[in-house]
Amino acid sequence: MEDDEFSTELNVAVRVVHMACSLCEKVQRQLISTNSDQVRSKDDHSLVTVADWSVQATVSWMLSKALGSHISIVAEEDTKSLSRPESSSILERVVDVVNECLAEATRFGLQGPVSALSASQVLDAISRCSSIGGRTGRHWVLDPVDGTLGFVRGDQYAIALAMIDGGDVKIGVLGCPNYPVKDDGLKKYSQQNLILSNKPSGEVGCVMYTRKDSRKAWMQPLIHCDKTLEWPNSAKLIRVSSISNPALATFCEPVEKSNSDHSFAAGVACNVGLRKKPLRVYSMVKYAAIARGEAEIYMRFASSSYKEKIWDHAAGVLLVQEAGGVVTDAGGHPLDFSKGIYLEGLDRGIIACSGHQLHEKLIGAVYASWESSNL
Repeated sequence: MEDDEFSTELNVAVRVVHMACSLCEKVQRQLISTNSDQVRSKDDHSLVTVADWSVQATVSWMLSKALGSHISIVAEEDTKSLSRPESSSILERVVDVVNECLAEATRFGLQGPVSALSASQVLDAISRCSSIGGRTGRHWVLDPVDGTLGFVRGDQYAIALAMIDGGDVKIGVLGCPNYPVKDDGLKKYSQQNLILSNKPSGEVGCVMYTRKDSRKAWMQPLIHCDKTLEWPNSAKLIRVSSISNPALATFCEPVEKSNSDHSFAAGVACNVGLRKKPLRVYSMVKYAAIARGEAEIYMRFASSSYKEKIWDHAAGVLLVQEAGGVVTDAGGHPLDFSKGIYLEGLDRGIIACSGHQLHEKLIGAVYASWESSNL
């Protein structure tokens, strides 16, 4: 593969995710400070916020502007509830947020619209993200706000953007607005249970990104105070941890028990010899922690009836892999992003590790623990 393959797409993706992070920071500050009515419940009872719709509209519009309106985008949100008459006030807020963000496009090295978008144009941008992906062609995969519960609580969340080409993830970008950029920052954050509504500029928030087969991953701090993005000048290489002793390893898992079987994960941890308490973190920030070397293991064991979506994993999986780590299902098989919006054929769960030695031990522990599983 040539060094410059997908460089244009990566350039655009990183800049767009920086824009999305800026948007989310502003919405989250207002959400925390005013408790304003910016949250809705979807038909599946999960949460969706002004930020979810606004990020999806912004990313959709910017990708189409920079790469062509023909592009295929797979994303989590639709306009079903946003288009209802009772949602007129929240739609108005979404339109305002989107236009405020697009007006700052030049600050991120991108070109925004000549004039403000109308409500119908914003809804069209959101609706454009209706592709179902697949093995053929190129597809952008977006989770506008991964970890919405963390977002509304002032906790960790992520903006996840990936590009799949021919069924393989080729680009992965994770925006982590509340991720402390200092070493061991996430562990300290978790221990103190801080609400980062007044986070110090330059110490919190970053975008991590990578390209397939680069064997490298980068982290870049977010920009603040109307500064201009200088990419890739301020980015630094990140790498997975070299720890291979389970007794010294830190492992991550979802915060909510409904997202992963904590008791089964505890059994696996015991069997493999993990001694530290789990670091429970919202969103794909768990993948970011492994890619950066702040944690060594991420275990996720959803119920057997739950089907994992590609937007919840694509960007994070590639980030860990290119930073030197390993990600498979709980049976040791590679994740398949070529089957549409779901990770079909997943064996029991997902295991991400900083290295092959830990990974082999964990897969063995999963098999040893499986007989007592209630999944």
